Amino acid sequence: MELHVRYEGDDDPEKCTARRLARFDEVALHDSARATPRGIVLDPHAEQALSPEDRTASDRLVALDCSWETAEREAFRLDGPHRALPFLVAANPVNYGTPFQLNTAEAFAGALCILGHRERAEGLLSHFSWGHTFLELNEEPLRRYADCADSAEVVAVQQEYLEAGE
Repeated sequence: MELHVRYEGDDDPEKCTARRLARFDEVALHDSARATPRGIVLDPHAEQALSPEDRTASDRLVALDCSWETAEREAFRLDGPHRALPFLVAANPVNYGTPFQLNTAEAFAGALCILGHRERAEGLLSHFSWGHTFLELNEEPLRRYADCADSAEVVAVQQEYLEAGE
């Protein structure tokens, strides 16, 4: 599965996971929406959750690497089916333990696991000292999401986690 990033460059370059993944030839960075190929867009504001059913939609995942403040506006410029990741907890040092606040590497890893590419997710996260922690923290939900048939089932599983956290 190809991984592409629409890279805004508006965050700390030292903490940017997309840049690190590009240095290891794991992702391709693109500096405009027009240059970014069509694929499944990981969009935290999408109305439909990513599910195993999306395996047939594209062989590309596209993430937007930008400040959380501009994510919604910038994501609308990307072409392809937009999908939100379900409830997952960040393991990175900036947002550790915060649900839904994933960095680009975590978003790709979560999506890859849901789509049945766990080994690829492990390889991506091996470039970060905290990478294995992401998979450990989210082991059960990632497994359950990957076993779902479609977005509705993913949302139902997510709801269990949200209700348990209340």
